Amino acid sequence: MRYALIGCGRISPHHIMAAKNNELEIVAVCDVDLEKLEKTAAHLDHVHKYTDYKIMLEIESPDLVAIATESGKHTQIALDCIMACCHVIIEKPIALSIEAADQIIQLAKQKGVLVCVNHQNRFNKSIQYIHSAIEQGRFGRLLHGSARTLWNRNQKYYEQAAWRGTWEQDGGALMNQCIHNIDLLCWLMGSEAVEVFAYTDNLKHPFIEAEDVGIALVKFQNGTYGVIEGTTNVYPENLEESLTLLGETGTAKVGGKSVNEILTWKVADELDDSDYVKKTFSEMPPNVYGYGHTPLYADMIDAIKNGRQPLVNGEAGKRAMELILAIYQSASEKLPVRLPLLRGKTLDYTGRFENE
Repeated sequence: MRYALIGCGRISPHHIMAAKNNELEIVAVCDVDLEKLEKTAAHLDHVHKYTDYKIMLEIESPDLVAIATESGKHTQIALDCIMACCHVIIEKPIALSIEAADQIIQLAKQKGVLVCVNHQNRFNKSIQYIHSAIEQGRFGRLLHGSARTLWNRNQKYYEQAAWRGTWEQDGGALMNQCIHNIDLLCWLMGSEAVEVFAYTDNLKHPFIEAEDVGIALVKFQNGTYGVIEGTTNVYPENLEESLTLLGETGTAKVGGKSVNEILTWKVADELDDSDYVKKTFSEMPPNVYGYGHTPLYADMIDAIKNGRQPLVNGEAGKRAMELILAIYQSASEKLPVRLPLLRGKTLDYTGRFENE
């Protein structure tokens, strides 16, 4: 399967490693930044380099393309790849508006190609085990879940790339740093969000446009509730990314650098020992990106070969992004917001914190 990568920034090594681990034929890499392009290509044999992805698509005809550019450019690149009949893996978020996400999903259906959104933490051993237990009914009726992402992002981080923290190309802490955990909360609660009430603010990052803290209460269609807490204000470094799930007959908490470590496991049926579960289904990755890229790629490749949807398809990717847009709307209007949203985009909140 011929593979190409568009975007050679911070996350690109994880995509390249996943492609290699799945024995994809890496035919091309593309970036408008020559330094980043050369750095990525230097580790690859017989790869072609491009600064224009449209030319790359025309010449290389890849089967699968990963899009790892700044968030605001995902939509147009994805649409162009789909028009070229390429399957796509899109870095989170799928897009920065409801309308754009719907465009991607609908065009992919029309062209008969698959869309996967890169929420790799779903493939953590810890998350897979918890999801399996919930699916087996071991937690009984789920009651409440909470997703916390307490991280640090300083001025140097934002200065490394001018698009970060902007409404046009990124969004804030929730859309960039916390969206993985929000995706996990939605997936594990097993239901659509139907209402949210939230606060967002920019407390100590005056050099960005968007929020550095967000707190939200979520009601799901099945009657369960969720709490989202996300910030990039933690001193002096990342504190935790954790997910807690409370059911009638089960309690689990997973934490670590990328929700990769089971910290609490108590299930009424006692089918497994708590210490065994913690030891067997926890991982210790070196950074927040975890080990999920390789199995996410494997799932996408299998989906292409077998004509099924990948685990994190376009609709799944839209779900987490849509909830964050609803949080933005609620915080801006200071009112509860019902889902699904008919429209909405990050650019709606331009100037949101300028006078606060």
